[in-house]
Amino acid sequence: MTSEPTRDAVADHLLTPQNAALIVIDYQPTQVQSVNSMDQDLLIRNIVSVARTAKAYGLPIVLSTVNVANGQGPTIPELKEVLSDVVEIDRTQMNSWEDGEFRRTVEATGRKKLIMTALWTEICLAFPSLDVLREGYEVYPVVDAVGGTSVEAHRAGLERIVQAGARPISWVSLAGELQRDWARAATSPDLVDIVLTSRLLKGE
Repeated sequence: MTSEPTRDAVADHLLTPQNAALIVIDYQPTQVQSVNSMDQDLLIRNIVSVARTAKAYGLPIVLSTVNVANGQGPTIPELKEVLSDVVEIDRTQMNSWEDGEFRRTVEATGRKKLIMTALWTEICLAFPSLDVLREGYEVYPVVDAVGGTSVEAHRAGLERIVQAGARPISWVSLAGELQRDWARAATSPDLVDIVLTSRLLKGE
């Protein structure tokens, strides 16, 4: 049994460690506590798994917060522990794409496929996703690692960006898409640990 030769990892139409970047926006205490579209503890576990996956596959990561300078709490500790070496970009705009530093940091990754995660779905995910789609980026919202202020708000936010061209994925499908082949031995143990050992086989 042999694997096919690896496709061009930059030009591949699927997500690869060489063509994608992870965007993480506003996973702060107040935002998490206001999520009513899914269980908040599950949301935290899922975004932590997304962050662990991005680190394992060496993706560029852009991390942003809103209004920390004016008293809002910083990134939640469970997520910040995984992203301890990633500098937070604090801003005042609800739409992160309207912040110059954030926009320049995303552009500097050189990646056109953006794995988007944000709280809340209807604002901090939807607004920048709509903007970057208009500028020629591909957007992959991780649907079970984002949340809205209600089930209806979450659904409407996702529908709005999907209608504009976004391509929804789950955190498990993200990990599988980046790995793609069990023969890629450098990262397959990470996939097993992140997806199976730490989560699914524990019922989490």
